[in-house]
Amino acid sequence: MWMGIDVGTGGTRALIVDEAGVVRAGFTSAHAEMRMERPLWAEQEPDDWWRAAAEAIRGALDRAGVSGNEIQGIGLSGQMHGLVILDGAHEVIRPALIWCDQRSQPQVDFINRTVGRENVLAYTANPVLTGFTLPKLLWVRDHEPARFGRVRKMLLPKDYIRFKLTGEFASDVSDASGTALFDVVKRRWSFEMTDALGLDRSMLPEVRESREVTGRVTAAMAALTGLAAGTPVVAGGGDQASSAIGNGVVQPGVVSCTLGTSGVVFAHMDRVAYDPEGRVHTFCHAVKDKWHVMGVTQAAGLSLQWFRNQLAPGASYDELTREASGAEAGAQGLFWLPYLMGERTPHLDAAARAAWIGLTAKHVRADLIRAVIEGVCYSQKDCLDIVVSLGVPVTSVRASGGAANSAFWLQLLADVLDRRVTTLQTQEGSAYGAALLALVGTGRYASEEEVCGVAIREVSSRSPRPAEAAVYAARHAIYGELYQALKPIYAKLS
Repeated sequence: MWMGIDVGTGGTRALIVDEAGVVRAGFTSAHAEMRMERPLWAEQEPDDWWRAAAEAIRGALDRAGVSGNEIQGIGLSGQMHGLVILDGAHEVIRPALIWCDQRSQPQVDFINRTVGRENVLAYTANPVLTGFTLPKLLWVRDHEPARFGRVRKMLLPKDYIRFKLTGEFASDVSDASGTALFDVVKRRWSFEMTDALGLDRSMLPEVRESREVTGRVTAAMAALTGLAAGTPVVAGGGDQASSAIGNGVVQPGVVSCTLGTSGVVFAHMDRVAYDPEGRVHTFCHAVKDKWHVMGVTQAAGLSLQWFRNQLAPGASYDELTREASGAEAGAQGLFWLPYLMGERTPHLDAAARAAWIGLTAKHVRADLIRAVIEGVCYSQKDCLDIVVSLGVPVTSVRASGGAANSAFWLQLLADVLDRRVTTLQTQEGSAYGAALLALVGTGRYASEEEVCGVAIREVSSRSPRPAEAAVYAARHAIYGELYQALKPIYAKLS
């Protein structure tokens, strides 16, 4: 048996699979809600992640009816870009600024002035964004100098769980790619970035390929979790790269669309290619010596979650999508701009704000819900269009995340993207991909491609409907104009 552990935004999941990649059991432990003390701020407690991870590990072992001695390897995955800082005693200094925290625009501007925008692209293959880890670190340096003075190690969320399990400071190439401190082309830390900004190189953990073993479970953590001391822990990957492994996106042609809290369009690349405008991210893949390109919608599932929590308390997501299915395609001229947490692709604008546009007295709640789902799908089409413009082949789109459980949302996605959308037998995403990486890292399979060839199976397919696809193509063009029209207002609002 092998285990994958994914540190998500809402909770941590532990998943147990057998040598064929068949899921035997899983357990999720919820996190405390993220703290948002000011607009666009977002923080979580790393020790709450560890509490949830230990509980999820015990829960998965119990549900599978296996002992820790039967787990032959562990893979790690987690939300990307979060800043965990430790002092000399290896204690957490402050709550983590997580992926959707947008407070650090002044630090982004400072990096671009100090290093130079073109140099940033040359050193990391990506522009620096507020969501990335580096500007968060500089925000702490600028606003909390006493805390910054205590920093001895900087870790990403999943890598804090690695440290707790093994006592080792390590990361992997895919997760490190999202820090703005990593040379994506050369697959190593960019000391050009650290040195230009006066940062201590020693705070960075060792970086390995995703399949490589980075440490072993300690006796103390074995006693706490039920795992066996000495169990190998592989480097793993950021949540999107791990999810891509779990979706079998390990060769050109198949693209994944993961609709969770955020929304991500992800494509495999054999060679590095990046958008000169920086609208999509080019990162190292969790596949050894390969890369990927991805576009990100900050508030995908979060948009529907916000609607439910604020305007339909107590309603289930199934009830909301069922209601939306009763509205006509195009929601009677209503658009939703899903910028609840600013936006990445294609706008790179932390100041962007969400809105319904086109609201009239004739609209009913079903139109509002449908507009939210359509708006998220339009934003994912923005991502896919840029991926295609880079010359990346797209034969089909594999959908995963919470939205993949909704037949309505899947068909709407196929219509908006104007592509065949498939789903897989196993819809476990990042935790599943982490477990598959553990299978490779412990020698059961020779490569990520080999294990995916055994474990991944498509079970459903939805093709775009010509009439609906035509409607959405016209409306997507209008959607693209709305941000540009509102951009001057966003700047004033922020």
